[in-house]
Amino acid sequence: MASSPLNPKTHYHARSISLPSRRHPLINQLDEHLCRLRSSEATSSLSSIGEKLSGLRDLYDCVDELLLLPLPQLVLAQERHEKWVDEVFDGSLRLLDVCGTTKDVLLQTKENAQELQSILRRRRGDDSGLANGVGEYLTSRKKAKKVIRKSLRDLKSKCIFSPLDKDHDTLAVVGMLREVEEATLTVLESFLSFIYGLKAQSKPSSWSLISKLLHSKRVVCEEYATEINEFEVVDAALHTLVSDKTKSSNVHAEKVQKELEKLESSIQDLEEGLEPLLRRLIKTRVSLLNILNH
Repeated sequence: MASSPLNPKTHYHARSISLPSRRHPLINQLDEHLCRLRSSEATSSLSSIGEKLSGLRDLYDCVDELLLLPLPQLVLAQERHEKWVDEVFDGSLRLLDVCGTTKDVLLQTKENAQELQSILRRRRGDDSGLANGVGEYLTSRKKAKKVIRKSLRDLKSKCIFSPLDKDHDTLAVVGMLREVEEATLTVLESFLSFIYGLKAQSKPSSWSLISKLLHSKRVVCEEYATEINEFEVVDAALHTLVSDKTKSSNVHAEKVQKELEKLESSIQDLEEGLEPLLRRLIKTRVSLLNILNH
């Protein structure tokens, strides 16, 4: 049997990670995490994104344990694998950048939502301040969507892998890390699409939503959505509020305040799910850096 970091020969004595005929349990766990992420629903809802983020955290816990094993470290440290290892290392930075962008967009939206709630609470028949607050929120949302489009465009253009050689060790270790990166990118795509205002109902290709966002700034949500999400609800409510010149505007203002409270709560949930993933991505990058420096 060919030697590999996942099925080593018996002449590896120190910290042997498996018997020759068996896969290491960590590999089975990693495969299970990847399968669950791939089989998860394509819809982008608050609950589904939370589940996917939790799945990614479990996946990276498994990856970090694998990177502590001697044979994966040996493969990644070999000079002849430098090109592929550099791609993996660059990919880890790309994932951190996307998570950082997502975190910034969420924070800005939450702050704008809180400011608008404050304006609504202080409202005393003077709609000028409210109109300005709504305008600032919608302008910020427009900027956020522009940032999201750019982030998705960068992901699509930069996520290109070089062909691997037929060495079993390389295929096993580097291939595994590539699969993890691709799974992470898919989840982050759903995350960003949710903030943008899309809910993916079906997913004919891994970059379908990205392509839709890049080819047209006017996204036809009906192709992807059967119901609008929390971000869309607030956007629509604000447009209705500023266009309503009747006495019913007070009713719309109350509805807007309730929807803003729901949105703020949703953003808090998303932030709490994203932060642990960020910490794991940093830990994985540090592990890779340690392997390369030894």
